Amino acid sequence: MNATLTDRYVYAAARSVPEAQRTDLERELRERIGDATDALVENGRAPADAERMALVELGDPAALAASYVDRPLQLIGPRYYLTWWRLLKLLYAVVLPIAVAAVAFAQVLSGAQVGDVIGSAVSVGLSLVVNLGFWTTLAFAIAERSPGAAAAELTWNPEMLPQLPELGRPGKLSELIASIVFLGLFAILIVWQQFGIPWVGALESIPLLNPDLWSFWLPYFLVLIGLEMLFAVAIYLWGWNWWLAAANLVLNVAFVVPAVWLFTTGQLINPAALDAMGWPWGDAGDVIVPVILVVVIGVAIWDVVDGVIKTVRGRGGAMPTIGRI
Repeated sequence: MNATLTDRYVYAAARSVPEAQRTDLERELRERIGDATDALVENGRAPADAERMALVELGDPAALAASYVDRPLQLIGPRYYLTWWRLLKLLYAVVLPIAVAAVAFAQVLSGAQVGDVIGSAVSVGLSLVVNLGFWTTLAFAIAERSPGAAAAELTWNPEMLPQLPELGRPGKLSELIASIVFLGLFAILIVWQQFGIPWVGALESIPLLNPDLWSFWLPYFLVLIGLEMLFAVAIYLWGWNWWLAAANLVLNVAFVVPAVWLFTTGQLINPAALDAMGWPWGDAGDVIVPVILVVVIGVAIWDVVDGVIKTVRGRGGAMPTIGRI
């Protein structure tokens, strides 16, 4: 089925309100749009034109949703709030990660130590968050109060509506592609590092991971990566369910437990690589090791929790009963 303008409008409005209120809002919106469209058709308008005119009359779906939940859209003034918010999200989603990644990459190429790479990336990231937020907000504040601002008020039209998520597939193709690419690169890096890491001067010809792990653990992790790829395909085809949520838990445990054990017992990293890098970089080792462990375990726990949340949402909030998943 092809998504209509009404479908896209209802989706755009409902996604910005709390989940508990979405069903009521969707029903009310469809009734209002349907009544307005029918009235225009009775006055001689073509159905497609009538639908578009009804949506134009309702206005920006984000503004309508905000009024539905009594949420004011105002930072310094309401006129450009939605435009400011959309632009700021875009800048944070595009400019921020690219800039941080570029700084980190440049630090690695220059042969900086891991602590310096992390410190530079975090510093640049925080600086960009503040500057992008401040200067973007200041620009809109000036525009809000400039002469002629009322005449320049931005108008909304149905062509600005977002497309619906891919119909006929519980999962998103973009998410599947991203998962496969990331996992593929991860597998390539595991194999590649065996021959050294050319962009890190100290490890140009030295494996980062302990070569002894090729007897079992590195092939084991490569098999897990293959299973993760199959898992991503399953999510795309069938969406989240309790079987896949359980499989996600098993995969996370199967990866994190041996990885943490190998790391904390000193079996994961090649001793020659540690010597070449000068590990543990003075007192930094006492901080970096706990941070790495917290991040790895935290990401795994969140991935499991996120899978459960998506499963519950996909099944209308229903938890599994005994004998049924």
